[in-house]
Amino acid sequence: MIIDAQTRVRVARPSRDLAAAERFYVDGLGLEVQWRSTSAEPGRHDLLMVGPPDGSWHFELTRDPGRPLEPAPTVDDLFVVYLGAPVEEEQVRRLVEAGGTRVAAHNPYWDEWGVTVADPDGYRLVLCSRTWGI
Repeated sequence: MIIDAQTRVRVARPSRDLAAAERFYVDGLGLEVQWRSTSAEPGRHDLLMVGPPDGSWHFELTRDPGRPLEPAPTVDDLFVVYLGAPVEEEQVRRLVEAGGTRVAAHNPYWDEWGVTVADPDGYRLVLCSRTWGI
């Protein structure tokens, strides 16, 4: 098998404002900046990579200053974090103070088992009280 539990994963998506995204994911959610670069050459992107320390995944948030893309998230573009414990209101407060917006989930399952917060670009983060398992 070419993919296993140790396979590194990167999820990339555009952002209107990398500083706002950093506040949300670092200050609000508690991830760390893994890499950052600012483009000085035409055709190159500004990058912000955030993830957990020593994690096997991270987000790559991009912005092309010459040809910026408008993020186009849908209500079902979700990043779900399975906490295995009740969602703490303090965590939700930090996310909102860091630029997020608490929203109702499109799928009522996520409202039953967690809290949904839209990031500054409109992508949805779900803090789920359940554990993940098949």
